[in-house]
Amino acid sequence: MKTYKIAVLAGDGIGPEVMDEALRVLDVLESRFGFATERRACYVGGAAIDHCGKALPAETLAACEAADAILFGSVGGPKWDVLPPDERPERGALLPLRKHFGLYANLRPGICLPELVDASPIKNSLIPGGFDILCVRELTGGMYFGEPKFYGERDGETVALDTLVYKKSEVERIARVAFEAARGRRGKLCSVDKANVLTSSVMWREVMNAVAQEYPDVALSHMYVDNAAMQLVRNPQQFDVIVTENTFGDILTDEMAMICGSLGMLPSASLAQNSESFFGLYEPSGGSAPDIAGQGIANPIAQILSMGMLLRYTCRETAAADALEAAVRRVIAAGYRTGDLATGAPGEQRVGTRGMGEAIVAAL
Repeated sequence: MKTYKIAVLAGDGIGPEVMDEALRVLDVLESRFGFATERRACYVGGAAIDHCGKALPAETLAACEAADAILFGSVGGPKWDVLPPDERPERGALLPLRKHFGLYANLRPGICLPELVDASPIKNSLIPGGFDILCVRELTGGMYFGEPKFYGERDGETVALDTLVYKKSEVERIARVAFEAARGRRGKLCSVDKANVLTSSVMWREVMNAVAQEYPDVALSHMYVDNAAMQLVRNPQQFDVIVTENTFGDILTDEMAMICGSLGMLPSASLAQNSESFFGLYEPSGGSAPDIAGQGIANPIAQILSMGMLLRYTCRETAAADALEAAVRRVIAAGYRTGDLATGAPGEQRVGTRGMGEAIVAAL
């Protein structure tokens, strides 16, 4: 029996609640599909600051290094906003993990199921039957990591500087991830840049065009980021796979998440290529939601589907991942809704965090 090592970092806010449901579902998948996991739970984020003095303790990092993948919850909350920016849970944990493990590819699905069209802020007439988009975001380059950075005094006034820099090799590797993803879907890839203004985007577009020659079965198009932001609202069904750089992807994926109806439905994977599979950090697209933490009303589906992405990309347990996604669809089709999804439509069954987890377990 194959056994996979998972570092479980539930974090703050609703993180522990939704993580509990993901692990209960994982128990069922292990039994049904004949694999096993060794799980090590560790502190991260605000919880780690409280217990260990920093957002990413050495023992947590060591557990992640020994694991095949990281299943991440969420971090942050008002309690820790008084800390210096670099010490807060978000910047003190997630960014260092991405950098340490070279997690260069962020895959974030944006799926609006037909049954949830009413939950989307987009008019039904624009998205009949829902939509299914995958955004591939480059995660370790661009302005967030570019050097030099500066904040201080120059020539008698305060100046702040960030640097947007990419290497050709960085663009090539994210391009191949995106083209492979499009090849396995509907065969359409839209590269989003700002090549009419930014020099880095000029190179980005040139590299995308060059890599496209290796994928004649994938139709490549280009779109400026401002137009892409508009088109996601105007006609999201036109998109299959989107690939873009770090900052643009950070913004567009949040927009994409909201037009789906709820962040509580959307998983994500941050990946680094190993020899045959991916090492990854898998987490929900939403945050720690401290305003509803402990109330048992958070939607656990994003955390559960993040675990499914872990099975798909790191463990290569494709059948289990497929079964999980199908079970979630059946549960939604049956009318089960947490509060973030509820519209009051006939046939809805309002459930909490535990109830949604139980429904998915039953569907499996």
